Amino acid sequence: MSLDTLASPPLAPSQPDAAALVRLKAHYDSMPPVAVMDLSIAGYDGQRLRLHAPLARHVNDKGCAFGGSLASMMTLAAWGLVSLHVEAAGLDADVFVADSQIGYLAPLFADLDVEAEAAPGADWSTFIATLRSRGRARISVVAHARLPEGGSATEFTARYVAILRR
Repeated sequence: MSLDTLASPPLAPSQPDAAALVRLKAHYDSMPPVAVMDLSIAGYDGQRLRLHAPLARHVNDKGCAFGGSLASMMTLAAWGLVSLHVEAAGLDADVFVADSQIGYLAPLFADLDVEAEAAPGADWSTFIATLRSRGRARISVVAHARLPEGGSATEFTARYVAILRR
């Protein structure tokens, strides 16, 4: 689902909540460093969140995407994914990145298209159940920035923590 389709007819129950994407985009835009990134939500299917930003806003001295921008985009995509799952569960929690690692595999000479999803072995239902019962939970997330010709320019792994608000 993209933000371009938000004006379409009401979503079927199996589709992600379009209003949640609008709230997520507004939250991103409320942070001054993020607002200048000119990022957009390119899609969300309930399992993967995709973000997009124009290369022109993130170009380095070599004409390719700035590494810090790639790291920020992947951090934001993973954070947004966790936040969407927490909200979909009807919970009110703060979400934080606990730790992360990034690998830069190839220069990206195109717009930044980033996708985040749960890491292999991570389970959203266990994460939400733990958050409900303990008031805090962790989940591992992976993200990558795609090269136009296929493959990844960067790979990102991180653990996110959610803590219920009291």
